[in-house]
Amino acid sequence: MAAPQSSGSIPPSIADAYDPERFRRDGHALIDALADQLAAATGRDEAPVLALGDPTAARAAWAFDPAASPVALVDTLTAAAAGAIRLHHPRYLGHQVPPPIPGAALGDLVSALCNNGMSVYEMGPTAMPIEFAVIDWMAQAVGLPSTATGVLTSGGSVGNLTALLAARQARAGWDVWGAGDPGGPPLAVLCSSQVHYSIARALRIMGWGADGAIAVPVDDRFRLDPAALPAALERARALGRRVIAVVASAGATATGAFDPLLAIGDFCAAHGLWLHVDGAHGAALAISKHRALVDGLARADSIVWDAHKMLAMPALCTAVLFREPGRAYEAFAQEASYLFEGARPDAEWWNLGLRTLECTKRMMALKLYACLRAYGPGLFTDYVERTVALGAALAARLAATDDFELATPPDANIVCYRWRPRGAPAPGPALDAFTAQLRRRAVADGRFYILQTRLGAGLWLRSALMNPLTEDRDLDELLDHVRALGADLVTE
Repeated sequence: MAAPQSSGSIPPSIADAYDPERFRRDGHALIDALADQLAAATGRDEAPVLALGDPTAARAAWAFDPAASPVALVDTLTAAAAGAIRLHHPRYLGHQVPPPIPGAALGDLVSALCNNGMSVYEMGPTAMPIEFAVIDWMAQAVGLPSTATGVLTSGGSVGNLTALLAARQARAGWDVWGAGDPGGPPLAVLCSSQVHYSIARALRIMGWGADGAIAVPVDDRFRLDPAALPAALERARALGRRVIAVVASAGATATGAFDPLLAIGDFCAAHGLWLHVDGAHGAALAISKHRALVDGLARADSIVWDAHKMLAMPALCTAVLFREPGRAYEAFAQEASYLFEGARPDAEWWNLGLRTLECTKRMMALKLYACLRAYGPGLFTDYVERTVALGAALAARLAATDDFELATPPDANIVCYRWRPRGAPAPGPALDAFTAQLRRRAVADGRFYILQTRLGAGLWLRSALMNPLTEDRDLDELLDHVRALGADLVTE
């Protein structure tokens, strides 16, 4: 018998890259450098929140040259962090992306190093029970029954698609997953113009086209008007569409508006419709003194809740919660003999690949679970209440001036406003151009980071108060900063 062929010795490059002592040295140096950057940002150093250069120049500067000399791992990582937008700076007032709890980032480090995929329990023997512990806590927090369940997935867009696929399977009237489209009437959902764009994207992915979303009017606070639901249902029927669900928002992206869930739930119950609530941003209010804003959330058939928004986790970590446990399997029912035993899905409840689009998935529950155990749920209640208080404080300051205008009183921590001093254009295209110019100047300056959004026919500035370290002085200085940026745009 011939001797078995040898694989040879381990190459030095591999031995060095996997050396535990090198990892220890690099890890200590990296944490020290990141802690210094964190201290500078939270301490309001003079560096800008955002130093945004030309994208072409940035791409060239970061281009990888295979022939270049090696660069120390820690140097590259710290340089990337130093050039990133600084979410931990108290003057970051932009997107609905929080400054993550630093301890949660350590959870992501462990997740990345362990690299346990989570389709099957065998590949995630700690990740699976941890994910169920997090799902159970979140379902309980929003008031779902003890039998409710769900799954974590990579972001609200995937979460909304997952929930809508389950709604289709539950309410279409046939096995869409198994049989496809049998040629019945096209399906649709009712939703307001304020729902996240991922809803329309999911419906198009599902093949429903532009008419898959039937618009429901909103009130003067940009909340879906329940009184308009019957007419929207009739309009859908006139288009030949069969409505199977209503999609409501708990914390809409543009304004942070909360739809009246109790009244919407009544309508869904009366018409046999699935109620899906996109609570990516606002479901967290269920753990706060502001829980009245999400009254009715517990009546939903499915809920999306981003922990990487109002629970201050690093992205991505989205829960898709289902009132009825069997619905968790209806979005996806794929056979894969190399993963699953082929039994009924609920007979293998521990294999999470039966519930989600993803096969390989990070241990995304670990960071939230570790923080819940380390800091307790009270930290998250404090975070939600602090950021909502900041939204109210900014709105109060704007309302007390004679040169700023609120689009609407904020429900929570998203505030839309514009500067209209004497000499500014009247509402219309000229004021929109004036507001857009102000926002461009703010981005170029970089000391504050704010956004813009279109509401109705007008353009407004928008701030999401996501940083719990923001203080009243930052809000005062924001108003002065906007005034200074636009002083030369005003004609007396």
